[in-house]
Amino acid sequence: MLRLRYRFPMATPDGTVPTISVIAKELGVSRSTVSRAFTRPDLLRPETVEKVLAKAQTLGYAPNKVARALSTGQNGVIALIVPDIANPFFPPLIRAAQVGADHQDFCVLLGDSAENPAQESRLITRFTPQVDGLVLAASRLEDAALAEYARRRPVVLINRDVPRMPRVLTDSHTGFMQAIAHLAELGHEHLAYVGGPPGAWSDHQRRRGIAAARADHGMTLTTLQADPATYDGGKATVEAILASGATAVLAYDDVVAHGVLAGLTEHGVRVPEDMSVIGCDDVFAATTYPPLTTISLRCAEAGKIAVSVLLDLVAGRSVGDVRHSLDSHLIVRATTGPAPRARRQGPPAQGS
Repeated sequence: MLRLRYRFPMATPDGTVPTISVIAKELGVSRSTVSRAFTRPDLLRPETVEKVLAKAQTLGYAPNKVARALSTGQNGVIALIVPDIANPFFPPLIRAAQVGADHQDFCVLLGDSAENPAQESRLITRFTPQVDGLVLAASRLEDAALAEYARRRPVVLINRDVPRMPRVLTDSHTGFMQAIAHLAELGHEHLAYVGGPPGAWSDHQRRRGIAAARADHGMTLTTLQADPATYDGGKATVEAILASGATAVLAYDDVVAHGVLAGLTEHGVRVPEDMSVIGCDDVFAATTYPPLTTISLRCAEAGKIAVSVLLDLVAGRSVGDVRHSLDSHLIVRATTGPAPRARRQGPPAQGS
């Protein structure tokens, strides 16, 4: 999605078309000050930038992207590629990335790789000549391929941990540890994890965290695969969940959890009376029925930070081996409750 802002220029009172020189003359500042207000606002005082932008708005001036590219070698465009634009995790991230780019007068090209590494490579190849840098969210490419693309244009990764490449990670580890502790307190002894896309960094991280935490609590774990990692994929795992004997389900994300909830309902299984369910992302968990207990990830903040780091790289500023890790936490709602056995036993007698 290429979002270009253009306004037909208005004539100034003396009949001239607004330019940087016209704005500079009206404000009594230099042409370089006006130019920096659009290209490097960080070098100016905020009040100066505000005055320049206000005057440009009044006159109907819009920066000339072609002229900017010729003078700076920059296109004023970055690319953001996600694996599934329909997944509710990504719209808040995309919106935050676009706002961050817009603040520095950059446009955003948006690509959807459809969870396909070959399609992701095609998008990167097509975008590279047009953009100053790329943000790749949950990339499915091999490390070597990512390093090669990063030699051509600055690249920042989201939810992919590759050493020596700038990356922003929404770390679900803490949230899943809290989730399993919560289920242990409720008396659950057998859990099922319904996993996400094979090879996804976030799914690998969740599997490791769940395996370690359930061992700490002496719990049994059954691991299943949502194929694909969608509402329908989650729904299709319900028979296997019930056959496993698990009394609680941890899902790769809220979409998969939503499918699990629907499948349990179709099988006459009550939530949370007969089965507890926990999702991950917290993008629409409060609006499911019943409201979903989930692990909250800071997806919008990930988009904002990734674009900020990328634009620093585009501007030639050194960022080093950046590894931003955003923590997570459990939000308890209505889909978790005491394990069925614990519920039948009831609370312990006073004094026992």
